[in-house]
Amino acid sequence: MPNSKQAKKRVKQDENRRLHNKAIRSSMRTAMKQVLAAETAADAEKALPIAVKRVDKAAKTNVIHRNTAARYKSRLAHAAAAKK
Repeated sequence: MPNSKQAKKRVKQDENRRLHNKAIRSSMRTAMKQVLAAETAADAEKALPIAVKRVDKAAKTNVIHRNTAARYKSRLAHAAAAKK
């Protein structure tokens, strides 16, 4: 348990930040799944820019590492191309 006023504030900030990061990560994963689960090439091509945008946003806000973002985007692009 935090004892000082500063420590109490940090606990609140950490929790808010955790929830915000969780929302960004969840949104990113959902968008990625939509690309991977697309039935047709057209669906995959339509979902790909949204997924890339979400991955970039997660990397920009340091929810994921930039190299991880690059790997995810590469895998998504390959998956979308394979649907053709």
